[in-house]
Amino acid sequence: MCGICGWLDARDSIAAEPSRERIERMARALNHRGPDDRGHWVDADSRVALGHRRLSIVDLSPTGHQPMISRSGRWIIVFNGEIYNHADLRARLESRRVAFRGRSDTEVLVEAIDHWGIATSVERLVGMFAFAVWDRAERALTLVRDRLGVKPLFHARFGSAFLFGSEIKAIRAHPAFAARVDRGAEGLFLAHGYIPSPHTAYDSVHKLPPGTMLRVTADDRLRVGEPDAYWTMRDVVERGRESPFTGPIERAEEELHDRIRDSVRLHMVSDVPVGAFLSGGVDSSTVVAMMRQVATGPVRTFTIGFQESAVNEGEHARKVADHLGTEHVEFTVRPEDALDLIPSLVDQYDEPFGDSSAIPTCLVSRLTREHVKVCLSGDGGDELFAGYDRYARIESTYRQFRSWPAWMRSAIEAVVPRLPGRFMSARWYRRALTLCDLLRAGSPQEMYVLLHTHWRRPQRVMKDGRLPATIFHQPSQWPETENAIESMMFIDAITYLPDDVLTKVDRASMAVGLEARVPLLDHRLVEFAWRLPFAWKRQGEETKIALRRVLARYVPRPMFERGKAGFGIPLSQWLRGPLRDWAESLLDPRALESEGLLDAAAVRRKWREHCDGTSDWSHLIWDLLMWKAWRLGAEQGAVPS
Repeated sequence: MCGICGWLDARDSIAAEPSRERIERMARALNHRGPDDRGHWVDADSRVALGHRRLSIVDLSPTGHQPMISRSGRWIIVFNGEIYNHADLRARLESRRVAFRGRSDTEVLVEAIDHWGIATSVERLVGMFAFAVWDRAERALTLVRDRLGVKPLFHARFGSAFLFGSEIKAIRAHPAFAARVDRGAEGLFLAHGYIPSPHTAYDSVHKLPPGTMLRVTADDRLRVGEPDAYWTMRDVVERGRESPFTGPIERAEEELHDRIRDSVRLHMVSDVPVGAFLSGGVDSSTVVAMMRQVATGPVRTFTIGFQESAVNEGEHARKVADHLGTEHVEFTVRPEDALDLIPSLVDQYDEPFGDSSAIPTCLVSRLTREHVKVCLSGDGGDELFAGYDRYARIESTYRQFRSWPAWMRSAIEAVVPRLPGRFMSARWYRRALTLCDLLRAGSPQEMYVLLHTHWRRPQRVMKDGRLPATIFHQPSQWPETENAIESMMFIDAITYLPDDVLTKVDRASMAVGLEARVPLLDHRLVEFAWRLPFAWKRQGEETKIALRRVLARYVPRPMFERGKAGFGIPLSQWLRGPLRDWAESLLDPRALESEGLLDAAAVRRKWREHCDGTSDWSHLIWDLLMWKAWRLGAEQGAVPS
């Protein structure tokens, strides 16, 4: 795991010395991602520069130093991530008499590109990765991001310069950076609690979408192509329908077991100590159970607990750890721990990020890094095996509403918006308006988008706000599925998973030099999961059916047959208690009025209702607080306003 950065400039010439200073400045912004080594490569004649910060995991020797040049001298690469099948690829290349200097996966990749080309090499990779490779022969820079979006990669164009980096802060460090805050992206953030790809908080900076590559040249002028998809979740879903698994569930269970075990085995390959995050839920417990099967030594597990019992998973994790015989470490989070961490979240995530579980994720990453350098997580299980409770809840709600007579639905939609406010309290009036929105939903998928939105109409709280079109409101881009829940799973897999869940884990772990790996997101396992009948994933309230059968081989069902708790903090309580003063300072009405960005009355109304217990607006309030904290950084010069 590392940090990469660089640029390509179309100007006639660039001076070598200032170029080295600039690429070093960009790389320094990524020190936390790679504290073990640093390097840069500059070609002043070609006007290209590549920078790298290294977190040494495989091949700790200097032969793993980057940027790395192929033996032919044609290709120069900077790479972030891990290629889990690099040993197999190495053997194939050695059979073609390719000689290697070291044992790193980066060297395997650059030599693979030299022999097979970029596209063929990428198709053969199993892993998480984001890399940039310069082709001296064609004078072209190519960026590539892994299939599921585990590793981040950002790019931007300013005048004659094309910039890229593992995090936006590396791009900001270049003197050509001239982006402004994107008001549309702010609207997307308030709607979702994160900014969906390819948008970022800046108007000229973009996320490279998962499963794509981008080619850039700069001979006579800068030419930036469109992201070219080499793997899409839509194709996976459609192929799963065309070629479904046809055997009995017992055989599916056996194959799923073997695929997970093989993925965990590959994800444990490392020259440094490896551990695992453990919540005691199905996903993380399955990963840890497989680690115990393939490990040659003790398995270390780590979890976070809370003083508030309603959100404390520490006890569940402890029971699973005891049963599996792991070396278990637990850390209890207090409100003051969150307060101490919050100021660093804005810089850590580079743009507004509203998932409050970033706090325990950051804290458990710190704890884990004191013991190991690599940690496996169970992320991805909910999206693959229909684990989220909201799926069935939304489908049930839609069926219930559709059972109402058409005249009743039409009457409610027509009458409620016209009712004078005196006929009901503000709280019940807003609920009635929400009911009208849901009644208009033409499908469970449309209802899902409505209910899975934080600020349902962010334009109403933002002054001069707008909401760009995204995949959420473009059902023509969704694949045909067996049922509505599979459509929801698809949407989550291409939005919430990469832009929230995986972003959260990447920034939290890399902030402390910890490599987080996600064995359930091996793309071959993902493709297999989409071939399984939906009935083997979910039936009514029973979720992850096939995955639970696998786990039950190693852990008694009573230990994991419980409701889904998630990994959040007791946000609602904390905002009314220990975090209240901090929140009040950010939501000061005079400041809101003077800034002119938000409707101060609407914000204060939500805050007041939350504080007095009338409503639980904790997620909406938290989004505003994270947005405000990020804008505060803009005012103080951390980001351009």
